[in-house]
Amino acid sequence: MNTTVRNIFGVAAAILVLLGVNIATDNINGAFNGTEKEGNVDSVVNTEKPTPAENRSVASLKDFNDAIVDIAEKTNPAVVTITTKRTQEIRRVNPFSQFFGMPQGEGQTQERIQRGLGSGVIVSEDGYILTNNHVIDNTDEITVRMYSGEEVEAELIGTDPQTDIAVLKVEENNLPAVTLGNSDNLKVGSFVLAIGSPLSENLAHTVSFGIVSARGRSLTNLTAYGDYIQTDAAINPGNSGGALIDVNGQLVGINSAIASRSGGNDGIGFAIPANLAKRIMDDLVDDGEVSRGYLGMTMGGEVDQTMAKALDLDDTRGIMVGRVEEGSPAENAGLQAEDVIVSLNGEEIRNWDNFRTSIASFKPGDEITLGIVRDNDNMELEVTLGERPDDATASASSQDKDDLNERLGFTVTDLTAEIRRQLDLENETEGVIVRNVRQGSDAFERGLRRGDVITSVNKNKIDSSDEFYSQLERSLSEEDNVVLLTVLRNDVKQYLAFEL
Repeated sequence: MNTTVRNIFGVAAAILVLLGVNIATDNINGAFNGTEKEGNVDSVVNTEKPTPAENRSVASLKDFNDAIVDIAEKTNPAVVTITTKRTQEIRRVNPFSQFFGMPQGEGQTQERIQRGLGSGVIVSEDGYILTNNHVIDNTDEITVRMYSGEEVEAELIGTDPQTDIAVLKVEENNLPAVTLGNSDNLKVGSFVLAIGSPLSENLAHTVSFGIVSARGRSLTNLTAYGDYIQTDAAINPGNSGGALIDVNGQLVGINSAIASRSGGNDGIGFAIPANLAKRIMDDLVDDGEVSRGYLGMTMGGEVDQTMAKALDLDDTRGIMVGRVEEGSPAENAGLQAEDVIVSLNGEEIRNWDNFRTSIASFKPGDEITLGIVRDNDNMELEVTLGERPDDATASASSQDKDDLNERLGFTVTDLTAEIRRQLDLENETEGVIVRNVRQGSDAFERGLRRGDVITSVNKNKIDSSDEFYSQLERSLSEEDNVVLLTVLRNDVKQYLAFEL
């Protein structure tokens, strides 16, 4: 075990001492040396009275402080500040022209410059940098400021809006790169540091400290795929794209988002796991695009206590197969509707979002093993994953979606198991839910409302926001600009047609 980890355990012992719980030091030292003594809890915990404060040692606390300082000093130079600039031409209008018949100033324009701030992480000595797609999306210039203060222009290698990852390259050598860690080994309760440039350039290279609060969080309103690490290390606007560092001084996450009622840090931040970020980066660097595994099925529902009882299942885990696409890898492997998938390559299935993200993390051609329950029989299916047939349209940028939302007059998000429960929908119901409808839009005038569930677009069934936008783009390509939605409200199916 390395010195840093020893120091971390040392401070844990010191904190317990300060709280009045004395730990037998010979057992701790034995654990460090791989010679932990046998015995029960009583042999480890000293139940004697706490040591008086004046006799307590603070060496362990100093060791812990030195360890955190050491990690920060070694990793901070690998974190950069990213500034972006976008120049727009805006037409100037004479405000009095409509009253006095004056020309409206057609052709007269002025420039408006939009600036952005974010963070990035150097992951190779020859200049590759990981950051968030939303940091550099729809910008004209990208500038990277190094730890030394030097500023260099960055080349955009590629982006993946579906995971919010972007890769930059600067023409520099012998840069201070951070070591990529194995984020799969990160546990809830692990100590982590968040490094970035929150709020302004003057606060660059801010280091905050916390723990991993949760794993496997899904933020489907932000990205199509995600297996986010939740942390209480302070993350604020500007931290996006920065580093989440573990106690070994290795990169385990790319800070990406916050959950906040105030707009600032409320102790709930989210980071993209380093393993997922590396997978996306390798694809973008090697191939210029991201390829994802394709199974070809939709979810019929997540197995909760009620469904487990109805299906006579022993465990409340897994997902039920709703529909198997014809000719898909799932059909070729023998997967059937109403099968319950309980494991993927031996790992238990937590929920639908986790499962679909895991499938997407594989490459086309990869072989996986699905553990399923069919008619109370446990089975295993070997599946060779294919390539998503709609990857080209599914990779539409955030700006493209914003443009579509503006034309639609409303926004949607994925229909999750929790939303189904809140709306008292059947587990088999697939589609997207309407989040907001702009009053005065054609959709609002036609009767669409917040909370409506859209199950199909132009009679094509959908089961995610990605499919929703893909179907819309197909409608636009046909140049008719007419959209027919199948809407479910209070268990009543309706059809709404409107023009974009």
